This record gives sequence, structure tokens and C-alpha cells, in this order.
Amino acid sequence: SGKGGVGKSSVTVNLACALAAEGHRVGVLDADVWGFSVPRMIGVTGQPVGFNNMILPLESHGVKVISMGFFVPEETPVIWRGPMLHKAIEQFLGDVYWGDLDFLLADLPPGTGDVSISLASFLPGASMLVVTTPQEAARKVAERAGKMAERTNLRPLGVIENMSWFACPHCGERTSIFGSGGGQEAADTLGVPLLAQVPLVPDLREGGDEGRPIVVTDPDSPAGRALTDAARAVAQATRSKVGKPLPIMATPGAAVAGGHAGHHH
Repeated sequence: SGKGGVGKSSVTVNLACALAAEGHRVGVLDADVWGFSVPRMIGVTGQPVGFNNMILPLESHGVKVISMGFFVPEETPVIWRGPMLHKAIEQFLGDVYWGDLDFLLADLPPGTGDVSISLASFLPGASMLVVTTPQEAARKVAERAGKMAERTNLRPLGVIENMSWFACPHCGERTSIFGSGGGQEAADTLGVPLLAQVPLVPDLREGGDEGRPIVVTDPDSPAGRALTDAARAVAQATRSKVGKPLPIMATPGAAVAGGHAGHHH
């Protein structure tokens, strides 16, 4: 929940790839009806194929991907409201053959709108990851996430602070260009852990634009490490909560983490 521009799609994609690299079975559901940036960021192209009345997800970096954008012509602004949207999401979740997943991560649109409410109703037991930046007013972030939790029954799992600092590519010096402390403060207010502070790096954006997530291309970079650590923390948090993984939703302000879906071996 929250507003756009906090990098939640990039965080979602990198978490998914990092979880897959750790041996988990992962799916990503791109439900950000205003953006649909997941396919480009994770590097899937083309259309999913149907099989026995089921839709088979596309796969990249070991992650199964379905975007609502696959089924919406690009020029059409998504002006679906309420019931129509609810139907689309229901179909979307019901007709996709994910197989056994440990994690289903959903990339949600900003705000606490219909999409988030519909998705949450189909994924009971999902948790919410709150993605924010240091300069966002922590109080606002926490308020939005709280509202979202109330409207959707999604429990906040933790906060990921994106763009926490800029590391100079030449000397490595860290500059907190967006201020500091917002993520920790929001986490404290919500009573959840701050799972990661991800530095701002040009590679994160460029890699994302080319379908090469940084946790895959440069896992030992500061951003790659922060996101990989965040993925481990998410896996740990969902497991300790339910004894098995959950669906996680990412919302700006909140990302949704679907905890573990299916069973975990």
C-alpha cells in the first residue's frame, strides 16, 4: 500500500529470485494494474499458454510468473472497478497452474484499493511486506499499512527500506541522499522487524530494465546482499509464523508477501 515510486516491483522480483536461488519454489503474481513492470524486470516475454483449461505461468530465473498484464492489451488503461476486477483476480488465481509453491509473492498497486482487498480475500493467511524509502514520513507509512491490514486482514510481516543510501561507485562512500531512519521508525510503529535496507544503485534499475535482477547478476554487491538477506528473513519470518511458508504481498508502503502457499518440504 502506500504510494508508487518506492521500488516495490524491483524488491518483489529480487526477493522472488533470491528465494528461488535458495531452493524454494516461488511464484510471482503481478497484480499492479497500473504498472505491470514485473515481466520486464524478471525477463519473461511472450504469452502464457493454456493447458487443460489452466494457464501455465512463464518462468525466469527459476521463478514462475503471471502478470495480469499478459491478459490486458497494453494500450487499454485498466479502468476495471470492483466486481469486474474481483472476478478477474478470482479467475487469475483459480485458473493458473502454479504447481506446488513454497512462496507466492504478489506485487500490488499503490493504495488500499479493490485489487488488494480482492487478492487478500482469495489468499487468506497471506502477510504483507511494507516497502518504503527513508524519506517517506514513517507515520504515514505505518498508517497506510495499518489501514491496509485492517481492510484486508493481511498481517504486516516486516518493512523493507529501499534506496537507503547511495554508494559511490568509485570509492564506495555512503551518502544518505534521502535522509535516514524512516524504515526503522515505520517498523517500530507497526511492531514488525526492519528486514532490510537496500542501497540505491544504478545497477538495480538498469538490471531491472533488462530482466536481470541484481540478486542474480551481482549477489555480492551491497544491494544484492541486502535483498538476499531480506529474502532469508522473509523465509524465516513466514516459517516461524505458520510452520510453513505463506503468500506474501508487496505493497508500496506495503508489499504483499504471500507466505507459503502449498506445502513445504
